[in-house]
Amino acid sequence: MKLSRRVQQLTPSKTIEITATAKALKQEGHDVVVLGAGEPDFNTPEHILDAAVEAMKEGRTKYTPAGGVPELKDAITEKLQRDNGLTYSRDEVIVTVGAKHALYNLFQVILDPGDEVVIPSPYWVSYIEQVKLAGGVPVVIDGTEENGFKITPEQLKSAITEKTVAFLINSPSNPTGAMYREEELRSLGAVCQEHDLLIVSDEIYEHLIYGDEKHTSIAAISPELKVRTVIINGVSKTYSMTGWRIGYATGDARIIRAMSGLSSHSTSNPTSVAQYAALEALRGTQEPVGEMLAAFRKRRDYVVDRISRMPGIRCNVPQGAFYVFANVIDAARSTGYPDTDQWVKALLEEEKVALVPGAAFGSPDHVRISYATSMDQLEKAMDRIERFVTSS
Repeated sequence: MKLSRRVQQLTPSKTIEITATAKALKQEGHDVVVLGAGEPDFNTPEHILDAAVEAMKEGRTKYTPAGGVPELKDAITEKLQRDNGLTYSRDEVIVTVGAKHALYNLFQVILDPGDEVVIPSPYWVSYIEQVKLAGGVPVVIDGTEENGFKITPEQLKSAITEKTVAFLINSPSNPTGAMYREEELRSLGAVCQEHDLLIVSDEIYEHLIYGDEKHTSIAAISPELKVRTVIINGVSKTYSMTGWRIGYATGDARIIRAMSGLSSHSTSNPTSVAQYAALEALRGTQEPVGEMLAAFRKRRDYVVDRISRMPGIRCNVPQGAFYVFANVIDAARSTGYPDTDQWVKALLEEEKVALVPGAAFGSPDHVRISYATSMDQLEKAMDRIERFVTSS
């Protein structure tokens, strides 16, 4: 049977591949530690669960507007004012089936065949594929390990051509945990303004930050940058609501209206009950967010300490998100593996620890280690990785 060219050009997800292998080993009875998940291990906070139950009891189980219920849009605008100092109207907000859906719809409505989107590497795996699905061309620039996995304004400027329509930034970053400071965002924004580029700002990890640095949305730096920025966000990471599938985008009303029109012909609307759960997440107590953040920080410090003392492995200290992006190429080569893909595969087979190889994120010398799991599991994983590195 015929398959479209667009779907044939997709690169299979390494994250899904490694997870599937790990699950198969578990089903065979093996004790596998999976550090590949991009989701918190905590349950959704109780008050959010209660709000979903109440919404069901009240009969809020029908179709909603394609772009989300008005109450949730209002809660999103309140959140943006409270947390980011940004003012938006309802017609500048769309609720989507997760932040991934917001990105997908955005690329579909802004890109024509051949249009280019500049994407810093390391990048989240779906950015590249979503641009390609929209007929666009991803242009990757390297955020080096030496520069904290961040790009410079000079790099951005050199990547821009007459076909460039957008620049995508993810801060804090998946997979590196790197975070851009306000002055860095200002400089990158100046380049975008000079070349009349749309800025796509993925801020899904904004509340998972460790240390004194504060998250800054590039849209909040100036009115000129706000009008050319589409913010992508959601409730998945902050509130441990990955399965609820509620994300959102804010920006120019014409773009948002086009995204809503696309949703009306694809998903119809985000799940009604999940929208009311998200409403409670944004308006209710934020205490569970602080509790989860404290646990993540403890786990981050533990993993960074253990990994940094293993031969042939080095890592930066992530400022945000819940990943350590470790360079393991020296460890791989010293133990007889030509690349990190083979090293990761051997680690899973021999020690039953599942990591995601960095090639999935455009950085083949690295691996992504998620610490969004219990300390018991992390301790077990670090012991096994250390044994694998030192005994091979």
